[in-house]
Amino acid sequence: MVDFNSVQKSNKKAIDKDKFQNMIAERAYCKAEKRGFVVGHEREDWLEAESEIKNQYFYWFQDVE
Repeated sequence: MVDFNSVQKSNKKAIDKDKFQNMIAERAYCKAEKRGFVVGHEREDWLEAESEIKNQYFYWFQDVE
């Protein structure tokens, strides 16, 4: 798993925390929607979405030389 804090410190660009939370919320919502909003998977959806967004962030802002 990517350590978001160390990635943020090592990169020149930092993502806005509110934007980051909104991105996770949207991804988690899509996961719940895909499952038909079955109750009991909210935490799982959030954690998976958070991990996916952190991984995307890591690759978006890598310094390429």
